[in-house]
Amino acid sequence: MLSADSLPNSFGLLFDLDGTLTETNPLHYRAWELVLAEVGYDLTPTIYEQVISGRTNAQIVVDLLPSYSVAEGAALSDRKEALFRQLAPDLEPVLGLPLLLKALESCHLPMAVVTNAPKDNAIHMLTALGLRERFATVVLAEEAPPGKPDPAPYRLGLERLNLPASGAIAFEDSPPGVRSAVAAGIFTVGLSTTHAPEELTQAGASLVIENFTDQRLWQLLRSHLGDEAIPLSAAFTV
Repeated sequence: MLSADSLPNSFGLLFDLDGTLTETNPLHYRAWELVLAEVGYDLTPTIYEQVISGRTNAQIVVDLLPSYSVAEGAALSDRKEALFRQLAPDLEPVLGLPLLLKALESCHLPMAVVTNAPKDNAIHMLTALGLRERFATVVLAEEAPPGKPDPAPYRLGLERLNLPASGAIAFEDSPPGVRSAVAAGIFTVGLSTTHAPEELTQAGASLVIENFTDQRLWQLLRSHLGDEAIPLSAAFTV
């Protein structure tokens, strides 16, 4: 297992998107709530957390609407995602993310987004956040079926960055996402933006933080890259 003392000489970072780079949970909840209401299904926060959060649309539809055909499920998913994009014209990054990315610029670390989001959503969110150019490598669930919690998406992310699992850190906000990254052999940092810290720890996260200002994260990165690459003062500029 990767630790602050065992980070390799060269490594990269892999980020989930929803709930990790930006807090979109309330928007997704509202979009699912409206779309499911159209077909007579009353969504609750408990069902959302247990069945929807961190999973692919195909998995969600099978569990919530088992009588739906593949085509019907795809059509409902498309309506939901279009509604989400309407609800999210502007997005804000999770606290500390811009500072972290700025501090890492000179390190030229390979980075990727690994997401269960559909392609149109991923493009929309990265564009709204001004991160399209920063994350040239984006792995979609449709490219690595069956998607999270299976390790396939993160394994593909490692392949595209030309990194071994021991040379990466993953950031995730949901138990399915954490399980995906951990199963791929990656040291995983959980962000408690959408789930309780203990849920992320139980899923396998080695470190759980509230946001990217957490000093334990900065210390983990500095222990590998050095204080010159990430000055101690940078972590206190939030």
